[in-house]
Amino acid sequence: MSFNERKESGMERPSLRAEYREGIGKGAARKLRQKGMIPAAFYGPRAKPMALTVNPKELVKSLQTDAGGNVLIDLHIRKGEQVDQKVVMVKEVQVDPLKDVPIHVDFYEIAMDTRITIEVPIRLVGRPEGVKVGGILEQVRRTVRIECFPEDIPKSIDVDVSGLQIGDSIHGGDLRVEKAKILLDAGATIATVVPPAAEEKKPEEVAPEAGAEAKEEAAESKEEER
Repeated sequence: MSFNERKESGMERPSLRAEYREGIGKGAARKLRQKGMIPAAFYGPRAKPMALTVNPKELVKSLQTDAGGNVLIDLHIRKGEQVDQKVVMVKEVQVDPLKDVPIHVDFYEIAMDTRITIEVPIRLVGRPEGVKVGGILEQVRRTVRIECFPEDIPKSIDVDVSGLQIGDSIHGGDLRVEKAKILLDAGATIATVVPPAAEEKKPEEVAPEAGAEAKEEAAESKEEER
């Protein structure tokens, strides 16, 4: 199972331990990875940026949630004897393309009392009536930006398309998310059922005999003109 696949299942609001670190740069990061740890960065609009260290296995485990890519994490940051708890989201994870393991992570602090804007996937549910008679379902937009409090972030926005006939569409104005505001034009197309592609007509083949007769007639016509 790959790192990206492991992100999709598990428990919500996990905890993750992190250590404050002084050393920065490629050399320091290399030494961390040799010890089985990876470098991390912590920042946010109200936060003082910090360089951290986390265990990559614990990081992967913390991302195994039903929240998909928008999981909230309780990050416990130890600096000496002091431990501070922050609510964060993973802003970016750098993954080793050969080993498929995280090698660096950015944590973004989240204020639970402040609404945020975030991209959420759109999931089409059901088989349209138009598809049953030959139509083709096309999903034009796969994500939508919403505004809500962090605790109200949905894993996805499910859209029932089972009633769509050929020519019907779902638009931004049709989306409904509890406790969230859709930041998309009401007329923007989300999905549509289009007619099946018309079969291309093959060019009519000229019978060999007919073709030969046409050539003879053309030759005779030229002789007469001379």
